[in-house]
Order: sequence, then C-alpha cells, then structure tokens
Amino acid sequence: MANVALGALALDCLVGVAAAVIDLREVAIINRVINDPESVSDAEIDTSDTIYAASGMVETAVFVVAGVAFLLWLFRVRANAELLAPQGHRHPKFWLILGWGVPIIAFWFPKQIVDDIWGASQRGGADRPSRSGLITAWWAAWLISSLVSRVVGSLLRWADDLEGMVTAAQFDLVSIALWFVTAALAAGVILRITSAQELRRFAPSASPPADRGYSSASS
Repeated sequence: MANVALGALALDCLVGVAAAVIDLREVAIINRVINDPESVSDAEIDTSDTIYAASGMVETAVFVVAGVAFLLWLFRVRANAELLAPQGHRHPKFWLILGWGVPIIAFWFPKQIVDDIWGASQRGGADRPSRSGLITAWWAAWLISSLVSRVVGSLLRWADDLEGMVTAAQFDLVSIALWFVTAALAAGVILRITSAQELRRFAPSASPPADRGYSSASS
C-alpha cells in the first residue's frame, strides 16, 4: 500500500505539472485578449477554455485517487500500529475517514492520528515521542495548500471578467506549487512510518506474531 500511495502521489504531481503548463497558456491567451482582442481568434479562445476546464476535472479525479490510496495505506499502518501499541491511539479507527471531513475537527484529528501511528511504530512504541517534525511540516503544508485551493475555487466561481480569470489561474499555479511541497512531505511520512514498521516487524525483540494479523505496510 505504501508503493500504491507513493505512485498515486507521483501521478498527481505529474498531472499538476501539466495543469501548471495549461494555466500559463490560459494566462497568456487572456493577456493577449486584454491587450489586443483582434490577435486571438474565437476558436483559439474556445480551445483554450475547453482544455483549461478539462485539466481541472482531470486534476480533481487524480487527486481523489491519490487521497483514496493514502487512506488505504493509513488504514494498513494504523492496524499495524494498534498491534504494536494497543493503548497508544487517541481516536477510534472511523476517524481515519471522518476526521478529514468534519468541520473544525479536520484541522487536527488527522494529524493526531498520524502522530499516534508514528509513535507506536517507533522502537519503544508508545513510550517514544509521538510527534515528528516531518509530520508537523506535512500537516502545515496540507492546511495551507487546502486553503489556497479553496481560494482558487472561489475565484473561479466568482470571476466575471478577464482580469478575474487571470487572477484565478495565477492562484492555481500557487496552489499547484504548494501541493508539490505537500505531496513530497506526504511521501516522506509514508516512507518513514512504513520503514519504522518494517524494522519493528523484523526485529527479533519486537516482532509481532504473524497470527495477530500484522501485515507489511509496503506491500
């Protein structure tokens, strides 16, 4: 699941690169329309708008796929973490999904869940610090990129002139750049937690019995 999640994140970033190129093309065409309307044909405008809209739909679809892959990995490592430290988790398992969508709670529950998994996965289990600078950086990047994405969505909905469309496309470029940072940090979290659990899995002094359901997080 770690490999699946990492592959989905990589695919999402590749789609983001393509979307950034399309954003730049859209901005260039709109600026040409603003500066010299006669220099751009209706067909060129229609084609650009169609590609721009389609890229947004593809971005959303791939983002959903990446999110599902990340959640599947999270369920796997949470199950392993419960075996390693049964008492080291602040929230029931259903919050692995609900925690991302419930207002207000979504600002900290997912991070606490990942913090607890991190702590349980380290040698020493729940006796080790349950916080990581990497997780904190990932979560901060996620919150910021999510906020900027909401701003982009609002700008696109309310843009009623060419200048507004340019502003929305420019903010979308910022959103994509922030998502690259978030995805890179998420990949780091996946690799570190998976690696820690694999080390615990094969350590003679801490290896959980196979019949208790422990599974490789990297499979």
